[in-house]
Amino acid sequence: MEALQDSGTWEQILRVVSLSDYNTRVVILGTTALGIACGLIGSFMLLRKRSLMADAVSHATLPGIAVAFMVMVAWGGSGKWLPGLLAGAALSGLLGMGLVLVIGKYTRIKEDAALGIVLSVFFGLGVSLLGLIQKMREGSAAGLESFIYGKTASMLTSDALLIGAVAALSIGVVVLLFKEFCLLCFDQDFAAAQGFPVGKLDVLLMTLVVLVTVIGLQAVGLILVIALLIIPPAAARFWTEKLLPLAVIAAAFGGLGGALGAALSAVVPKLPAGAVIVLTNSLFFVLSLIFGSARGVLVRFRQQYQLSRKVGRQHLMRALFECTEDEHREVVSFAELLACRSWTSSRLRSLLGRASRDGLIEGSADGVRLTSAGEEQASRIVRNHRLWELYLINYADIAPSHVDRDADRVEHVLDPATIRRLEELLKEEQKAAPKLSSPHPIERSASS
Repeated sequence: MEALQDSGTWEQILRVVSLSDYNTRVVILGTTALGIACGLIGSFMLLRKRSLMADAVSHATLPGIAVAFMVMVAWGGSGKWLPGLLAGAALSGLLGMGLVLVIGKYTRIKEDAALGIVLSVFFGLGVSLLGLIQKMREGSAAGLESFIYGKTASMLTSDALLIGAVAALSIGVVVLLFKEFCLLCFDQDFAAAQGFPVGKLDVLLMTLVVLVTVIGLQAVGLILVIALLIIPPAAARFWTEKLLPLAVIAAAFGGLGGALGAALSAVVPKLPAGAVIVLTNSLFFVLSLIFGSARGVLVRFRQQYQLSRKVGRQHLMRALFECTEDEHREVVSFAELLACRSWTSSRLRSLLGRASRDGLIEGSADGVRLTSAGEEQASRIVRNHRLWELYLINYADIAPSHVDRDADRVEHVLDPATIRRLEELLKEEQKAAPKLSSPHPIERSASS
């Protein structure tokens, strides 16, 4: 809080927001491009249920970095040439990815176990090689630990340009092969039957994962880069049910998280940029989890509440209709309604109050009765219930004595198209060969 009150801090915030500082500008632009690429590619990994593949790939890059360093030193170099280190990381990552695919395809070991094997073996090998490098004369100044934890603040213009180039390449490939990637994610067998090269598409997608993982090593490190590939798509999943908006939202979350995280680390001293970027994306995930318009907690809670009210209303209408169906009376007492279902007195009074306010029932000293609008709605509910009973008896081999309970679980979600199809199907089958009838008559509910 004291730091924020310092006038110098406000000057720093202004410099960060305006991107006037060269190093800050490079870091923010680089992390933004990295977030966009990771969010975009991660969307397909999420739908393919291979998000943890990126974790294995990221850990598999460590021995490649170490080997590349030792090779460059053996050839007389300093070992710090970044393109050489990244090339080693890419080759090692591709090798790890290939081993996961081979183990899963040609052995009885499942893919999750293969991921664990490759991740642990390659990371253990990488740590061992780093230990050997530290004993080398050139190893004390190697700085290879930055690839584990990331070193965003030291990002150069060349690093940002490389990240931007890979991000542009990823976007271009996704745009060109969007349809193919969609088929690969949702129905791989259908894609293969249509003649698409499923194997090559899978390898291409995994290669993009390796590329964005490798370029993310300098920014957030191999431990945290997995978060950029998983968290933005997972957050975007709460906002949409379609792939194209999912990819766009995930890329937006990733880019915004990268920009805000880098900016925050530039404002507040001694904050590691990589960790702050991941935490910023985690904040987007939490907000999406709560407020997401497609799968958010609040939306689900509202849907569950509305469904509960709908089910309670339909149960009440059915109970009122069936209580008066055979006795040709209109009024039903409170005690009689209470005995129809496992309602509490307060629950039943709440249902009756809402139905009365909606003009579906009328109350009196003796009890309640359906209004004309209420009787119309109740007859429709009862008829749908009994149509479903007939279907279960004739096609699901449900005993008539148990069909009421089973039909009660489904009747609340029947749409008009399903009801029409039930009627058509039952009519056709009855003409061909008479079937068993429902224990409850449909005629009165239909005519009422």
